[in-house]
Amino acid sequence: MSSGGYKIDKVVDARGSHCPGPLMELIKAIKNAEVGQVVAVYSTDSGSKTDIPLWVKKAGHELIGIYEREGYTEFVVRKTR
Repeated sequence: MSSGGYKIDKVVDARGSHCPGPLMELIKAIKNAEVGQVVAVYSTDSGSKTDIPLWVKKAGHELIGIYEREGYTEFVVRKTR
């Protein structure tokens, strides 16, 4: 998968999971990713729109984008350290 000049290395489908599930799934995926890899998280939980960007900033990774899709939100994050 690729768009916007980046390649998604791992997709975490956390749709239907409630807070803090999608964030926990992202943290697990980032821990297992190599530096520079891109992880996409799909979430239907409205709390993710606050939780995920805050965690990404606090953890020092790069939030590439937040995209509204049909019925869910896609968060794209690059592991930077």
